[in-house]
Amino acid sequence: MEGIKAFIKQYLSAYTPYKTYWNYEDGCVLVGCIDLYRATGEAFFRDFVLTYLKNVISPEGLITNFPLDKYNIDSINCGKALFFAWDETGDERYRKAADFLTERLSTHPRCSCGNYWHKEIYPEQIWLDGLYMAQPFRMAYDMRLGGKRAIGDIVSQFKNVRKYLFNADKGLYYHACDIARQQPWANLETGQSPNFWLRSMGWYLMALVDCIDSADIQLYEHVRALEDLLVEAVRGILRYQDKKTGLFYQVIDRADVTGNYLETSGSAMIIYTLLKAVRLGILDEEKYLNNALRAFESLTKMQLRQDDRGIWHLHGICAVAGLGPGNKRDGSVAYYLSEPVVADDAKGVGPYFMALSEYWREKRA
Repeated sequence: MEGIKAFIKQYLSAYTPYKTYWNYEDGCVLVGCIDLYRATGEAFFRDFVLTYLKNVISPEGLITNFPLDKYNIDSINCGKALFFAWDETGDERYRKAADFLTERLSTHPRCSCGNYWHKEIYPEQIWLDGLYMAQPFRMAYDMRLGGKRAIGDIVSQFKNVRKYLFNADKGLYYHACDIARQQPWANLETGQSPNFWLRSMGWYLMALVDCIDSADIQLYEHVRALEDLLVEAVRGILRYQDKKTGLFYQVIDRADVTGNYLETSGSAMIIYTLLKAVRLGILDEEKYLNNALRAFESLTKMQLRQDDRGIWHLHGICAVAGLGPGNKRDGSVAYYLSEPVVADDAKGVGPYFMALSEYWREKRA
């Protein structure tokens, strides 16, 4: 486990926003830092989050770099850090910013089944990614400020994903579904994309465990519905866990394909989900804990490496993957294996921080 603390300090000290506008990638790093602060109590993590948010949210609660010209469900993810900032500072700008994001969601386009469109340029499409981008924020807001009126819709959107994207034989969820059956990548009968991409499953699993964590346990039927979905999805994904390393392949069920690889971001997301679900009592400790701990240690050993200058890097991260628009990005196995594999991308580092926080919680318990 050499190099973890050095990597964290090097990475965060040199960090610059992933994009010029409010974006989900920065949100992953912020949430990872919040989790690390809660696991360690080290002010370095808290200060990183508060400094970032104060720089982009005005005293009046305006998110100064929010992209108002288009609807994109990814734009909600960073909002999860607002509740932490509000709790830590008492500054109402963060509550007002959370109000704004909730109002924004109230006008976000929806599919005919009720789920949010992934993006305005992806009409009538549900992507697994979108569950993580919006629903944990909605759940946290609903429990604290929304009068617990949105939880039924939140759970319904997860149930729709189960209905439209789940393959019962494989025990896996497809990356996306086109409800309108219009996209070149969509199955003409089901609307489903053709393959199972690891990070999309990781987003979905994290969305479930984070929503369960925020939900009021007294809303038993809703919480139980989410727990049942989580347990089913965990059992499905673990069928494809690499026996030697405990990690998972970029195209989950195609370890046989030349060029397929054990991918960092999705593996970290699954490890985080397993460890957190054990801590919350959703998964059995005896059955799942040691598996997840060993997988995290294996991930660190394999992918956290030092370069010739003494700088630590987290390797093995798929840079990006999507579907469309149009004939672009067809969802084939070859497509998912064609995207660049990079180091230190926020989409991998943020979930790695989240998994690390759960690992440290367990080891220090």
